[in-house]
Parts: sequence; C-alpha cells; structure tokens
Amino acid sequence: MTEQTQEQASPAVKKRVQDSFDRQGLMALLGARLTHIGPGRVHIVLLARTEVTQQHGYVHAGATSAIADSAGGYAALTLFDEDSEVLTVEYKINLLAPAAGEHLEAIGIALKSGRTLTVCQLGSV
Repeated sequence: MTEQTQEQASPAVKKRVQDSFDRQGLMALLGARLTHIGPGRVHIVLLARTEVTQQHGYVHAGATSAIADSAGGYAALTLFDEDSEVLTVEYKINLLAPAAGEHLEAIGIALKSGRTLTVCQLGSV
C-alpha cells in the first residue's frame, strides 16, 4: 500500500507523534525517519548505511528491532488520549532472514487498544 491510499491520522496526532519521534536520540543516531502516521499504524524507514550494519554487511538486528519497537509504540500512541504517553513493556522479535537491501521499513499496527495496555504487531521489511 502506498502513503496516498492509507488512512492518515489527524494533523494534531501526526504532530504529536512526529514531535515525540524527533525527541528520540536513538532514532536520530540511526537516521530513521517516519514515513506514515495513520490511526493505529506507523511506518519508519531506516537506510542501510554502513553505520547500522553488522560484521557481514547486513543491517544489525539491534537497529531492526529498535525501529520496529518505535513503530509499534507510535502506532499505539496514535490511539491514545492527548495527555497520554507510551512505553514498551514487552516485545518479541523473530529474525527470519538477514536484513539486506537499500533500506528497511518497520510497520507497527495496533491490534487491540486497552485501558492500560495496547497490543501491537511489529514487522520490518
């Protein structure tokens, strides 16, 4: 799906998520950027630069996991009240193949938003 065909979050929610993302030192260090903010869905892209690779030239699993974690957290945040914040309490990641290519895209999707916990699906492609 392209950015144009995906539902967009309201301008206020987009600003809130972008402002929070911009305060993340790790995302800045990695060179990650938000590419989509929709209700319950966020995409983050990471260019496969030498600085984020491991010894075999693949994007390091730590970088892959970090952008996936942030995408899931921000997907949840799009559904929260304005005065709420988000913190990860747990996540599991399965590495199915080496992360190769020009860039990675992490997609976070909020599956169930509860009173105190939100369950999200995280993926990187």
